Amino acid sequence: MSTTMAETILITGADGYIGSLISTWLLEHTDARLMLWVRADHDAELEAKRAHLHQQHAAHGERIQVCYGNLQNEAPLDSIDPEPIQRIIHVAAVTEFNVTRERADAVNRDGTRKVLAFARRCPHLQRFCYVSTTYVAGLAQGGIAEQPMPADGPFANHYERSKCEAENILLHEFDDLPWHIYRPSTVMAHDAAGTVMQYNVFHNTMRLLFYGLISTMPGLADTPIYMVTGKFVGNAIAELSVKPIAQRQIFHVCHTETESLALGQMLAVCFREFGTDAGFRKRRILPPLLTEFEMFEMLANELKGLSAQVVSQAVESIRPFAQQLFIHKAFHNDNLRAALDHYQAPDPTALLAATVQTLIHTKWGREP
Repeated sequence: MSTTMAETILITGADGYIGSLISTWLLEHTDARLMLWVRADHDAELEAKRAHLHQQHAAHGERIQVCYGNLQNEAPLDSIDPEPIQRIIHVAAVTEFNVTRERADAVNRDGTRKVLAFARRCPHLQRFCYVSTTYVAGLAQGGIAEQPMPADGPFANHYERSKCEAENILLHEFDDLPWHIYRPSTVMAHDAAGTVMQYNVFHNTMRLLFYGLISTMPGLADTPIYMVTGKFVGNAIAELSVKPIAQRQIFHVCHTETESLALGQMLAVCFREFGTDAGFRKRRILPPLLTEFEMFEMLANELKGLSAQVVSQAVESIRPFAQQLFIHKAFHNDNLRAALDHYQAPDPTALLAATVQTLIHTKWGREP
């Protein structure tokens, strides 16, 4: 695919995992010039990130320009000339489930409003692309369509809330912009081979289970867990951002319930793969018992502040998203399928098995 003319595309969070994947796809499939915005508070930090990005995109170095700022500052994009920018892909965000209210509001919500205000100053803007998350659905149950979600939730944590509030700022305060919203789900692996490039709460939970640090988990066995590969997310968002399709659409960059595994199925696959490791077999660790949310909260409260720090930290790492493990959602991705005629979901069992094997063999990234 090629854009009709050499466009200028601004990408925030361009040095992050998803931002880098989006940048790579655009450089390889279009002739666009990319303005790669990174978070940096001083010259040394900027120079380190600039050197990394130029090394990463060395084959297309003449088509990238690195710029910087901080979304918590008053005017984080004021150093950028809005005149040449035709597309903005806003990726920059705090994505941890345990983010504090203050930081989630400052970066995810208020930072997005600042980027939107900058977008309104771009006279030639053709599309504003907001990278959100499927977690804006909060604790809603049942079918989740590619439609706006209410800003009042309820939500399991401040990450979900702040991203949903940012969506609503776009929809209600900046609806004059030619927008797209992309909602990816949790990244399990980089690709279908199970390669792991970035670690998140999913990989941490697998580590806790593998080493027997938690014997109980909150959740229901039939709760669907929506997982994707990083390449699927990055490539889909990049392609949608330049594809000549209708504006003001929301896309679930995830697979459907029938293309995903339930919590009980995931645990069964994980422990089957754990069993291929001699050390794990020697420890004779049993699968965790699934417990009610109230019982898990009681356990977490009792452990907090006790001397059993490792177990307490293990439980606290799961706590921010524990409620989601009881919520049965059925995400629809009709808009995504209509826009990407090559859409194909990987076999979820094979993907999980390959990912777990990677985690075991690399000791969760500690070894090559």
